[in-house]
Amino acid sequence: MKCPFCEHMDTRVLDSRETDDNTSIRRRRECQGCLRRFTTYERYEETSLKVVKKNTEREEFDRSKVLRGIANACRKRPVTVSQQEAIVNSIERDLRHRGEGEVSSRQIGELVMQYLKGLDPVAYVRFASVYKEFKDVSRFADELKTLAGRTVPAVARPDEGRTAEVATTNESAPSPRGKRR
Repeated sequence: MKCPFCEHMDTRVLDSRETDDNTSIRRRRECQGCLRRFTTYERYEETSLKVVKKNTEREEFDRSKVLRGIANACRKRPVTVSQQEAIVNSIERDLRHRGEGEVSSRQIGELVMQYLKGLDPVAYVRFASVYKEFKDVSRFADELKTLAGRTVPAVARPDEGRTAEVATTNESAPSPRGKRR
């Protein structure tokens, strides 16, 4: 392996270990020319996975985009970065095990929601609100009702004339004037 610092061709492996997700091997190396140390990762070569977007455009699967969406949903929530990365690893593994060369962005979004729903309900609702493009508060109420599995007083939905259930169970919540009930 060529040294990234001096381009000397003789390097020595000092340490090898699998990464936490067991998908690659991390190697610490030392250049025999300049004696500087560096790290390399050895991964198996994966087949191409294309994502078909809503507008039918196709692009390479980019795990960093999925991680960014999950991180935004989990911001200021008790979900660690390693938990978020584990979700992305599981999603990518699920998609690749299907053996299909293409997957729809809808399938990816559904998988993200499935994992978030079991991990953190607030992060789930945050992600769902963007993914499902909620246009008004009644859509949030519908999703919260589904998540909570219970119904409470109905509120009229202005855009459709329908009613939606609203989840309100905190009796010590501030009243509209800011005073406790």
